Amino acid sequence: MRNTHFAGVGLGLRREMMSELIDDIPSEVDFWEVAPENWIPLGGSYQKQLSRFTDSSQFVTHGLSLSIGGPEPLDINFVKDVKAFLDLHQIEHYSEHLSYCSGKGHLYDLMPIPFDEDAVKYVVERVKTVQDIIERPLILENVSYYAAPNAKMSERDFTLAVLEESNCKMLLDVNNIYVNSINHGYDAEEFLASMPTSRIQYGHIAGHFDEADDLKVDTHGADIIQPVWDLLERAYEIHGVFPTLLERDFNIPPIKKLLLEVDKIRQLQEKHSVLVNIKDHA
Repeated sequence: MRNTHFAGVGLGLRREMMSELIDDIPSEVDFWEVAPENWIPLGGSYQKQLSRFTDSSQFVTHGLSLSIGGPEPLDINFVKDVKAFLDLHQIEHYSEHLSYCSGKGHLYDLMPIPFDEDAVKYVVERVKTVQDIIERPLILENVSYYAAPNAKMSERDFTLAVLEESNCKMLLDVNNIYVNSINHGYDAEEFLASMPTSRIQYGHIAGHFDEADDLKVDTHGADIIQPVWDLLERAYEIHGVFPTLLERDFNIPPIKKLLLEVDKIRQLQEKHSVLVNIKDHA
């Protein structure tokens, strides 16, 4: 039986962290996240280690190469492999990026889907195909982007249309909203407030690189800055407390340092859970 419920604070699990964690899984982390394609081709000791982890801890998955908006046909065999991975480890939740990463080959980056009605219809049909195969809702993340070629819609309207018409769930990435708001000159809180509360399955928060005052690069390689913490707190005020995961993809510090940011997320969650309880009983 798959566990469909998860809550609290999560942390992205990287293979280089396994040796440090496998015999002493931190109780401070409520759920973990892995990219299926980083594990699907592996067997042997790696498979055994991951199974030990998934047998004892709550897991979600965040894919890297589905390429939901890509120009090439969906890789159906890959989607079936993801389904098998999810079933093997009894993981219910599979998230991906509202972007694409392949054309005539892998692009090794997340490219922006053109914001227009044709792209909405195209992505929606592909989402429905994926959902039929994996037998779960697909969870799509709002992504950072650095150009919007031939856009006829706003990022906000495009994101809302895909979520609504495909009936999928949302992974709300708070840092991506902050980065995009600086790079493209929009109000981060207005964008945040416009997202559909009922579709938010969980959230991401991460650090980024300051290329310039008006150019932020989404790297997941640094500590979270205060304006992003503030935006996460605002997200809880608007949408209620939702499960939130800390992403750190490189410059990965020792687990004790990562747990400091995990604890900060928890403090914000507890603060806003208490405030809701007070309001409900007033």
